[in-house]
Amino acid sequence: MASSDKEKPSISKNQFILSYKRMWPFVRPYWGRALLATLITIPIGSLDAIIALSLKPFMDTVLLEKGEQTPFNLPLYIIPAFIVLFTIIQSLLEYGSAYLNTWVGQKITNTLKEKVYAKLVRSDASFIDQTSSGSVAFRCDTDPNQACAGLLNNLKVFTTRVFSSISLICVLFYTSWQLAIITIIVLGSALYPLTRIRRKIKDVLQRTVLAGGLILTTLNETFGGLKTISSYNLETHQTNRFSEVLRQMFKLTIKMTQKTAWLSPMMHIIISVGMALTIWYGSYLIKSGIITPGDFVSFMTAMLMLYTPVKNIGKNFTSVQLSFMAIERVFDFINEPQRITDKKDAVSLPKISRDIVFDHVNFAYKPDVPVLKDISLHIKKGEKVAFVGNSGGGKTTTVNLIPRFYEVSSGAIRIDGTDIRDVTLHSLRDQIAVVFQDNFLFSGTIRDNILLGKADATDAEIQNALKCACLSDFISSLKKGLDTEIGERGTLLSGGQKQRIAIARAFLKNAPIVILDEATSALDNKSEAIVQQAIDNLMQDRTVFVIAHRLSTVQNADKIVVINEGKIVEQGSHENLIAEHGAYYALYQAQFKTRTA
Repeated sequence: MASSDKEKPSISKNQFILSYKRMWPFVRPYWGRALLATLITIPIGSLDAIIALSLKPFMDTVLLEKGEQTPFNLPLYIIPAFIVLFTIIQSLLEYGSAYLNTWVGQKITNTLKEKVYAKLVRSDASFIDQTSSGSVAFRCDTDPNQACAGLLNNLKVFTTRVFSSISLICVLFYTSWQLAIITIIVLGSALYPLTRIRRKIKDVLQRTVLAGGLILTTLNETFGGLKTISSYNLETHQTNRFSEVLRQMFKLTIKMTQKTAWLSPMMHIIISVGMALTIWYGSYLIKSGIITPGDFVSFMTAMLMLYTPVKNIGKNFTSVQLSFMAIERVFDFINEPQRITDKKDAVSLPKISRDIVFDHVNFAYKPDVPVLKDISLHIKKGEKVAFVGNSGGGKTTTVNLIPRFYEVSSGAIRIDGTDIRDVTLHSLRDQIAVVFQDNFLFSGTIRDNILLGKADATDAEIQNALKCACLSDFISSLKKGLDTEIGERGTLLSGGQKQRIAIARAFLKNAPIVILDEATSALDNKSEAIVQQAIDNLMQDRTVFVIAHRLSTVQNADKIVVINEGKIVEQGSHENLIAEHGAYYALYQAQFKTRTA
């Protein structure tokens, strides 16, 4: 037990050092101002001792001896004037330190957020699958704020308190070494519990952060799903669900209070005992002539200045631990290895000239749970390939492997004989345009979203993209045309309009490979007809992969691939597959009967 107890303070110390080491690269560009902000805290802390020390001659010479002159024959008002002057200087330095800390802190916070965001946008699809939006918001915004604020505020408070404590302790020993020993013993007794509590609250702190992320996730889901909530009369259900999340947070907050709230009262008690001992023993020393009343007043002032922040340290301890945990979470995220990256010797992929080959490809989202099994395909340049099959059979997964949203478990995908893992991600994805079933549009204007395909597109290129995407008439009907705001995620547009904007974006990108992931399945017949025309235009002179639910949209494909339970069960043209009376024929007949009914 003894050895274990000795290790706990060192763990906290190591955590402190590691946190500051991790943050140093972000502090380095601003280290000059950060150093100045820290140096300013030295006189801020030291001036406490001057104020306390100045009371000794004032008490002994002026009040007790009824003199009108202070030591060195200075006027009576000099000592109070000096106290006011020192306080003004201390306040000005405090303002300067706060300003510099805020400036440096915001710069570091922004740099850290940029680093976290850069990591986020390069995260692979599996990260999106496994992480909630609330957790992402915490990692990208709340944690960097807490990490930087905690780092600088703790450093400022620590430096100020260290020099204040050193100078005040010097005053204590100068005025009475006997009373100083009592004060130091009491101070150590008050701080000792902090070395025992960190491990007890770490689990609660972690669960509190998770609960905070869950609150954000619930709010995001509610905002995005308000129509669903209204249409299904889920207001009470969602309110109860949110109330349950709040109850969890309440329980954690109470548990944290139970584990930490006793610190400050206990420190008050210990320090009160110390003050009582000091007063009792100080009275004895005064009567014995060992110290003067001025010594005692100066000592008590210094002791109160030393004890006051210590009494409140329990209230700050939780926030300090939250800051260190925020630093840990931020750098755990930043340093987490990316699963899909460029090889060191990766080359740029030339424009496709021959074919795309799936060579015995296997894939699993989780180990030992295969999703795709021995997929082998040969697609020539310019071919239109449609993937059909039962829901959950692996169609979307198959095409998601082409731009390396996921990495194959075994086998290979080759473009013109080159394994896509041997080329840079940027050059690979630069040659692929994807139109999803639910395309994401960013807040801003129609122009902003279309130009994502090619930022430097000319007006002629934009107009051609609009024409090919069947958007020209719609854009001309708008008062602001391309500069019309579309709202968050394009909420001011219909489904068909959003799809056609995504198709226009793909036209501007002008990639030789196009992936269409059920691009018309969520549309009504009229919208589908318009979007299908835009898609037909997009597919011209390109290698196209189509995931289709409605078989009527893929009958003209060069090759139809039927995937069920992760395996290719059939492939061929529409006519050939119908003639075989196999899996495709069964799907086709089922859809035909449904339409007839």
